[in-house]
Amino acid sequence: MTSSPSAASIIVVNYNGRRWLERCLSSAIDQLTPHDELIVVDNGSTDGSVDFVERAFPSVRILALSHNSGFAGGNNAGARVAQGHYIAFLNNDASPCLGWLASLKSAAERDPSVGLVASRIVFMHDPSIVDSAGDGLARWGGAFKRAHGCVVEEDSQVIEVFGACGAACLVRRDAFLEIGGFDEAFFAVYEDVDLSYRLQLRGFRCVYAPDAVVHHAGSATLGILSRQSVFWGQRNMEWMYVKNTPWPLLVLTLPGHVVYDLAAALHFARLRLFRTFATAKWSAVRELPRVLRQRRDVQRGRRTTSLRLWKLMERRWIATKFREKRFDVKLASRR
Repeated sequence: MTSSPSAASIIVVNYNGRRWLERCLSSAIDQLTPHDELIVVDNGSTDGSVDFVERAFPSVRILALSHNSGFAGGNNAGARVAQGHYIAFLNNDASPCLGWLASLKSAAERDPSVGLVASRIVFMHDPSIVDSAGDGLARWGGAFKRAHGCVVEEDSQVIEVFGACGAACLVRRDAFLEIGGFDEAFFAVYEDVDLSYRLQLRGFRCVYAPDAVVHHAGSATLGILSRQSVFWGQRNMEWMYVKNTPWPLLVLTLPGHVVYDLAAALHFARLRLFRTFATAKWSAVRELPRVLRQRRDVQRGRRTTSLRLWKLMERRWIATKFREKRFDVKLASRR
């Protein structure tokens, strides 16, 4: 890798994902210019992943960790050794189409205020259906995948969005390091929403690049609607909301946030996951002193207005979340 203002480091975090790596890394290597690099961070896999990468992809840089540090910790470890001006995060169960990295770079280079670029992520089993066209955030605190379950033709414009799905996105390395990277307490789920929020607070914008297409299996490690994913998602949502929401918006949205949580409780009760939901919320409450200390640091560095954030947030949360959850339940039933 040689120094260049457009150099990028693709980081793939892996945990016992040997079956996905050949497709993922082959398509990632096809993206690289002589200025770029590909880093695999292995979270202590026991399925032979490291040996496979060393044998099949000798040009790939491997960072083998001794334990599972989660999606957040693994990506942070990769970012610490990355040399690129940009960092592109890519899930091990994702396969980028040709031109993906170039499209992400181009979107970032057009405007220096853009700190984060979201990909068009489609389902691997049906590329005509969108998994994510960037992340949105409801005004009452819950995140959602934009265009989730929609046909690809419905979301084909370059637009500003609230955030990017961590499965495939690009961030300016200096911006990433400025805000301290991913919050490793999240481990997995909502860590990308939290990152997007903190970048927004620092005044960086996020855009959606529809030409940056990635095929994604989706939830290959956690599973769809698994108890683990529900626990982390429901706990981490509270941490993200409390830590990042400026006081004017926190006061304004708290009643709606309570209603949002009640609606979620009913949803998970119907799925027989209420105990997991309740355990997650109690875990979030227990950690509030630590989160409030983090909040002071995050809000002290804020360089944007509450009004700008408010305009970026989605007000139609009921219809948005209902459509997303209904699609996920249907998708889970087919697997």
